Amino acid sequence: MTTTPVLMRAIRHDVAGGSDVLRLVEVERPEPGPTEVLVRVHAAGVNPIDWKTRTRGGFVHQDPPYTVGYDVAGVVEAVGLGVTSLAPGDDVYGMARFPHPAGAYAEYVTAPSRHFARLPRGLDHVHAAALPLAALTAWQALVVTADVAPGQRVLIHGAAGGVGHLAAQIAAARGAHVIGTASPAKHEFLRGLGVAEVVDYTDVDFAEVVRDVDVVLDTIGGDYPLRSLRTLREGGTLVTIIPPADDFPYEQARAAGVRAVFVLVEPDAADLREITELVERDDLRVHVSTVLPLADAAKAHDLGELGRTTGKIVLSVHD
Repeated sequence: MTTTPVLMRAIRHDVAGGSDVLRLVEVERPEPGPTEVLVRVHAAGVNPIDWKTRTRGGFVHQDPPYTVGYDVAGVVEAVGLGVTSLAPGDDVYGMARFPHPAGAYAEYVTAPSRHFARLPRGLDHVHAAALPLAALTAWQALVVTADVAPGQRVLIHGAAGGVGHLAAQIAAARGAHVIGTASPAKHEFLRGLGVAEVVDYTDVDFAEVVRDVDVVLDTIGGDYPLRSLRTLREGGTLVTIIPPADDFPYEQARAAGVRAVFVLVEPDAADLREITELVERDDLRVHVSTVLPLADAAKAHDLGELGRTTGKIVLSVHD
């Protein structure tokens, strides 16, 4: 006997293209496999990789149709065989299946249980959904890769952006002296996050005014990595989260006595729990600039692609 599939709402696109290819449709609800959980999504975070995936297929270059999105917060609905870390009814947040397609712009999503952690105390689903990819990127760049230590000088480019504003707080929480590049309208916001020095990149060349930096976090790309080498002291580290082009300055970095690396974020429940601790200590606050309903995913992408967002954009799925 066949059973009728359980349907759910999801944002889907059948061809690569602009935001107009995104459609709200009904699709079959997934079921958790072994070691996986089924999460009823309350909110889904919006990240640059989402519109890059929509237009170019993301890191794995999968052809559509599919549903974009990685960041979710919600409630565990069911668990697959062998799952012991989570149970139905748990409030969770996480970055599902990255960099493989996860389908987070939907009412339900499945992923390995260890791609999720329990929600930080006092944090709602909307703010929790804004955290995983951006916070994990910042954590893995600054802590796992660069091992930022007290007293070090850390330069963060795009410090008011989704990754940048979290990275600034993580570095400050580790006792670093944080320098951020941002437009003037965002300077007070950054000072409120613990950024000690703010550089107006629209008025001055940061490479002319910043010196003796131990760690640079590049969230911009282009010529920023090469210019950033001039700010680093010998033995320092340049970390970029932008996929490096052929002219990425690996050789120039070696000649200058510094390390230059590209970091691609990975799902990691242990790292998420470290982030949870920072949130619960009030050392890490995610700024959500815009909340839109799931049906307005195209509008969320249009806003994000302007490149002017302070903090994060989130889609509300289940109220």
